[in-house]
Amino acid sequence: MTPPQASGYVHATALVLGEFGLLLRGPSGAGKSALSIQLVADWRARGAFAALVGDDRVALEARHGRLIARPHPSIRGMIEARGLGLMRVAFEPACVLRAVVDLLASGESPKRYPDADEATTRLSGVTLPRMFENAANVGAAARIAAYIQYVVTN
Repeated sequence: MTPPQASGYVHATALVLGEFGLLLRGPSGAGKSALSIQLVADWRARGAFAALVGDDRVALEARHGRLIARPHPSIRGMIEARGLGLMRVAFEPACVLRAVVDLLASGESPKRYPDADEATTRLSGVTLPRMFENAANVGAAARIAAYIQYVVTN
């Protein structure tokens, strides 16, 4: 049996879209929470399951070659909406992460053709596919949805 390998808490937002666990990382103010709210709303509008796992502080734990995300106990079920403050939302207690989206700082754009070595990231000994996005760019949620479909089918 593979022992769990905890990496502690990371500054990120985790959500589950359908059966797909996604981790959004980025600097403060990059739009992690707002993009998560948009992604969950988009998936639910299509009739698919979608929920927050954790916002701002997410625990990561490697188990049996998978990376599990859990919310921080003191803020589980809460997400920050700028201009509104903390909002209570439905949440899942954990998810298996399938990919990472690294959000860029304001004014930055993803490379048109990313380098192959940037296509993955390693967290707690688990390698996951990764994409870069700017949450402020028009179509960010749609590109992430397309990326999820790409990861699922490849």
